[in-house]
Amino acid sequence: MDIPAGLHSPLHERHVSAGAKFAEFGGWVMPVEYSGVVAEHTAVRERVGLFDVSHLGKAVVKGPGAAGYLNTRLTNDLRKIGPGQAQYTLLCDTSGGTVDDMIAYLRGDDEVFLIPNAANTTEVVRRLSEGAPDDIEVRNLHHDYAVLAVQGTLSDEVLASIGLPVGHDYMRFEVANLDGVELTVCRTGYTGERGYELVCPAESAGALWDAVLAAGQQYQILPCGLAARDTLRTEMGYPLHGNDLGPQISPVAAGATWAVGWKKDTFDGVEPLRAERKARTRLLRGIRAIGRGIPRHEMPVVDQDGSVIGVVTSGTFSPTLKIGIGLALLPPDTEPGSTVSVQIRNRVEPFEVVKPPFVTPGVRGD
Repeated sequence: MDIPAGLHSPLHERHVSAGAKFAEFGGWVMPVEYSGVVAEHTAVRERVGLFDVSHLGKAVVKGPGAAGYLNTRLTNDLRKIGPGQAQYTLLCDTSGGTVDDMIAYLRGDDEVFLIPNAANTTEVVRRLSEGAPDDIEVRNLHHDYAVLAVQGTLSDEVLASIGLPVGHDYMRFEVANLDGVELTVCRTGYTGERGYELVCPAESAGALWDAVLAAGQQYQILPCGLAARDTLRTEMGYPLHGNDLGPQISPVAAGATWAVGWKKDTFDGVEPLRAERKARTRLLRGIRAIGRGIPRHEMPVVDQDGSVIGVVTSGTFSPTLKIGIGLALLPPDTEPGSTVSVQIRNRVEPFEVVKPPFVTPGVRGD
């Protein structure tokens, strides 16, 4: 098996034994698929799937007033949540560009756990460390923990059968103990289905992976790779850093203004973001194929005259809808219901502009 070079998940040998195909993600070698993208995608939409997302970053900000300090740096308002809750947020640069998007786990006023993207973890930690007061510590824990995502309509049944807490509200987390190992069980995920993300010590990841797979056999669980995670998140319209967010794509352009605490006094990039909010020149929209076209990253979007008016940031074939879907940066007056065209190689294919998600969300479902 030809495996690319890079950092390995603590579950790497299990993926090799399971016959996974691998690719590089943010410097990490991670499983792309096991039994096939469509089968894994469908397992999550209809039953339950298990992902290894240990390539995601982990960091902790600790010390007196740690949450208050972070609230002066990150876009969202941590004052809106309490201990035991998680929040989607972003770190921007001085121009309003997106350094990274992440989940912040509020453990208390003096401790916040962060899960940024793999490739950006070091930079996020560096930036947050630079401005931190002397009594606040920002630690990179990227290799200390593993993250497993149990996603799908039957995720509660699988986790309950091994004694883990389930049923808590969306974006809430609980600390649990499994066979003497402490882990965090959070009602989060990036698939659009009901599910949980399990954060555990890296050395305990193998036993947890095995336990979840064994418990899920009666529910036809499948191990799932990052290719299915990508099709699942695209169907939901969730942005991916490096595609739909980045130094040149702000939260405003990406349609993530709901994750910005506009009433806060300050956060990184606040003034450029406020200015962009008033004078928007582009906005991330969903596009849905009218014909057989499948959009791909960086394909140009053109108007009836053939002039380039935007660009596809993410695109794929939707296993649920059986058509091509994508996200594209378009002029802000391009309203849902209108039609645009995507230049696909030597042909032009029509797409309807829509407001994501493309499928009915199940993330908050009972």
